[in-house]
Amino acid sequence: MRIRSAGSILLFIVLAGAPGVSGAQAPAAATAPVFTAEELMAHVTTLAAPGMEGRATGTPGNAKARAFVLEQFRAAGLEPLGKTFEMPFTFDRRQPADGKTTSVKMEGINIGGICRGRGAKDNGALVLSAHYDHLGVRDASIYHGADDNASGVVVLLALARQCRQAPWMHDAIFVAFDAEEMGLQGARAFVASLPVPSNRTIALNINLDMVARGDKNELYIAGTHHTPALKPILEPVASRSKIKVLFGHDSGGGQDDWTTQSDHGPFHQASISFIYFGVEDHPDYHKPTDTADKINPAFFYQSAQTILDAVTTIDRALPLPAK
Repeated sequence: MRIRSAGSILLFIVLAGAPGVSGAQAPAAATAPVFTAEELMAHVTTLAAPGMEGRATGTPGNAKARAFVLEQFRAAGLEPLGKTFEMPFTFDRRQPADGKTTSVKMEGINIGGICRGRGAKDNGALVLSAHYDHLGVRDASIYHGADDNASGVVVLLALARQCRQAPWMHDAIFVAFDAEEMGLQGARAFVASLPVPSNRTIALNINLDMVARGDKNELYIAGTHHTPALKPILEPVASRSKIKVLFGHDSGGGQDDWTTQSDHGPFHQASISFIYFGVEDHPDYHKPTDTADKINPAFFYQSAQTILDAVTTIDRALPLPAK
């Protein structure tokens, strides 16, 4: 979802003007993926199936989706961020009742794991994120949420497998957020209590929300307006992608500015740089018709491959301190 309305943490690096941060640092070719189009489609079909009942926070369908993601995190070989992969949180939800608006205490559960990097242990971590909740069942109709955001979760799972098979330089924290559709609550809770030691930092958040329905064959990268030095790093990724990759939707305010409209928003508000991957709204956005059969498998695969290339390129381009 992208919301339809419009405490500082020290960033590990100052990207602008930092030595060694330029498009020249990008690898000459995209990293070979360990995933296939068939695997991506199988997983998005599972998460958007009728039995998941739209994955609304606090429902049995949401719990089923969470169990699936947790199983995939374990299968990928991620380590839990704490004692378990599950990271519960509470939040207040305002809703009408008996003609009044009341505040109801709700619980959500994020799922977090880590893939250890090959670089120095004090070099900052990448946080890769996607929300697994959706709108649930409304007026007896299931809001399946295939693109929003089963697609982002599926790519997150694929990247987790990729990282474990060929670890990046930086630690990579993988988080499937809950309650995004209720006001980015999972991301807000995560940022408010970052699960990293006090002497560690978050280098960058890479957020995935709606990455499969490129009906115009377009995928957007947002965030470089706020951290301009990331753009020359990512321009080579855009140029070698087999789909059209555009920069934008990260300035000007209003509906077309996505800066605070998904889970990267709380990171940005905490002065943590972000990169967001997503497509523009399509006719099935936030409708029961956002189903897996509407996804073009070829575009979805190329979108995932482009995101993998971007993550790998960013990881290599960020300057690392001496061990």
